[in-house]
Amino acid sequence: MKTTAAAPTAPLLLERNGAIATLRFNRPDALNAIDVPMANAFLAAVQTVAADPGVRAVVLCGNGKGFMAGGDLTTLRANPVQGAIDILTPLNAALPLLAQMNAPVIAQVHGAAAGAGLSLLLMADYVIAAESARFNLAYINLGTSCDVGASWALPRIVGLRKALEIALLGEAFAADDALRLGIVNRVVPAADLETATAALAQRLAAGPTVAYGAMKRLMRASMDRALPEQLAAEKDAFVHCAGTEDFRAGVEAFHQRQSPSFAGR
Repeated sequence: MKTTAAAPTAPLLLERNGAIATLRFNRPDALNAIDVPMANAFLAAVQTVAADPGVRAVVLCGNGKGFMAGGDLTTLRANPVQGAIDILTPLNAALPLLAQMNAPVIAQVHGAAAGAGLSLLLMADYVIAAESARFNLAYINLGTSCDVGASWALPRIVGLRKALEIALLGEAFAADDALRLGIVNRVVPAADLETATAALAQRLAAGPTVAYGAMKRLMRASMDRALPEQLAAEKDAFVHCAGTEDFRAGVEAFHQRQSPSFAGR
């Protein structure tokens, strides 16, 4: 059953369909540019899904013609410094919650993903894009450095040299280029984007949610740890997962030569 936890005119819509939560950016007339109300609504929605063990997959997407065109320049033009602080503070509180939660986070991208829009999708666990999607880090074209985790995620995904090229030149690139660089995982025809995303979200929502969370945290921390530290973290995570209901179900299904049925616990 699908439910929406906000008014249709809210800057962000939190929708729930079973174990799948969708955070839908909802400023279509502004190409979903992030203003202060949207940033605060995004944090509130992320806090809600992060605290709900029934959420087993999260989808980020945008209404209208594009995923997100970045920060709201009207806000930033009126009050550049305070506007930036007021937008980035809630976003910076939300992103670690997305990274640390057990539920996998999918970005569904169509149209423009620029500036903070590109930064946000870089922080997702899986990105599926329409063939017509266009990407641009774009910050340099406005005379500013990047935000929303781009300087952390982009070099890890594409390597330092390519990350600097994308950041310093500020040039747009197509979905096929994003796929080749590893910025997106899959490219589909625009008409198939929602169906393909829904199928992926259903698959992940039926998986071993605790193990997903452990895998996410191990992978994200791996580049900041020496091998002995990472091995110890892997051991701790495996031992924790070994005590879950899902691990017992997975082992039993293997012995019975059946497909496992995971409860997310």
